[in-house]
Amino acid sequence: MEGLSVSHVYTGLLAMAISVVLVLLAGKPSIRPTKFQALWEGYIRFVRGMVIENMGHEGLRYVPLISAIGLFVFFSNLLGMVPGLEAPTANVNTNLALALIVFLFYNIEGFRLHGVGYLKHFMGPSPYLAPVFFPIEVISHLARPITLTLRLFANMKGGAMILAVLVGLVVQNYLIMALSPIALLFIIAIKFLAVFIQAYIFMILSTVYLAGAVAHEEH
Repeated sequence: MEGLSVSHVYTGLLAMAISVVLVLLAGKPSIRPTKFQALWEGYIRFVRGMVIENMGHEGLRYVPLISAIGLFVFFSNLLGMVPGLEAPTANVNTNLALALIVFLFYNIEGFRLHGVGYLKHFMGPSPYLAPVFFPIEVISHLARPITLTLRLFANMKGGAMILAVLVGLVVQNYLIMALSPIALLFIIAIKFLAVFIQAYIFMILSTVYLAGAVAHEEH
């Protein structure tokens, strides 16, 4: 188990290094961007659109955070497709650390922007119902890092196990050996799609949680 944990730590560092290098390679915006810069700008525009949709233009300050989370989760998921490497997101510890960062950050921002008034987010629609809603809301918020952690862990760990099993079945079944390249490509495509989807889900949930914390009461 110790070796497995070290493996996740190193692949997590590798995912961070890849993200940082890509950001540095993108450089500053230019009038005539390269294809790589255009791809990077497309990703930033996508994140900006997601943030604006949920928080308005005031939420643009959080674009770097959501972008960084998306890059790390995506490349962590992607590394799980490399033979011999374990996806950092297939480890509960990695996902819990990410989920706690999101949880602590949006609550700190809530208190920073609203002060003690942030607690009104937990009181429900009416002061008379506050004694009922407050414990329910507190439990709901405390469950968020757990659900974020387990959702990503279950999908990436389960996906890795299913991929290994399916590849083994295709390779070992000599009756369909002629179809194995097509089958393997299909399996890889499904896994690659899951890499995108899980990164997006983590990003959108982080954005929604943050939006709920920083939103003004009238919203």
